[in-house]
Amino acid sequence: MSQQPRIATYFHVHLVSDSTGETLNAMAKAVCARFDQVLPIEHVYALVRSQRQLERVMQEVEGAPGIVIHTIVDKSLRESLEHGCRQLDIGCIAALDPLVSALSRYLGASISNRVGAQHALDHDYFNRIEALNYAIGHDDGQGTQNLESADVVLVGVSRTSKTPTCIYLAHRGVRAANVPLVPGAEPPAQLFDLKHALVVGLTVSPDRLIQIRRNRLLSLNEGRESAYIETEAVRDETVRARRLFEKQGWPVIDVTRRSVEETAAAVINILSAARGQIEPTA
Repeated sequence: MSQQPRIATYFHVHLVSDSTGETLNAMAKAVCARFDQVLPIEHVYALVRSQRQLERVMQEVEGAPGIVIHTIVDKSLRESLEHGCRQLDIGCIAALDPLVSALSRYLGASISNRVGAQHALDHDYFNRIEALNYAIGHDDGQGTQNLESADVVLVGVSRTSKTPTCIYLAHRGVRAANVPLVPGAEPPAQLFDLKHALVVGLTVSPDRLIQIRRNRLLSLNEGRESAYIETEAVRDETVRARRLFEKQGWPVIDVTRRSVEETAAAVINILSAARGQIEPTA
């Protein structure tokens, strides 16, 4: 007897932040993903820094009962939020408290009550902005004349997630450029003379690459067959790319079953290992 499919459970989750809400949103998504057939209906409240703003939040919470997760720093606002949740008999979770308390005990340091401290316009912030500008200016083979100023250069055939990986790396402060391998064209000569920048090759299985490229053509309303998606041509492309990577001795990441975030993490591991900071794991 076949088992009946389980119906997904929906629930309201209210994410209350006194900053941009990015940290809280990422945490909530990661936690909710651990539960099968459970789908959150997210209500995001960012930059909540006054009692009036909090009152509007509580009206929304009352209208759609669920669970409240927050990263409110201000003591009076926290107390008001927790009190309001108790009155509504709604769970209220301070998302960062366990980690912050544990670090405070370990470091023997007091906890800052400064709102939005993680988004301060510090040196790291401007490094990320600079890295993002660099990634945009050196996307898809642009700006090859100064690739040496990159931390890492990603090389691969078309549709191996080079661009989104570079953008993700930029948000981590890594200056990343990317160079496509185009059938019938030689890679730029500058790529083979780099001293500072680390070159990383991205590979993918031919079958997966054909699927990605077909989807790309469909999104462009382009249905014609071409070497871009022809099986033998694609296999030849990927083989040539692998041979190039092996010849140059470049580290290689297979992106076939990796998300952009996982690929970026692997790149960072390789970069850190090249700098002698960690052992390579990719």
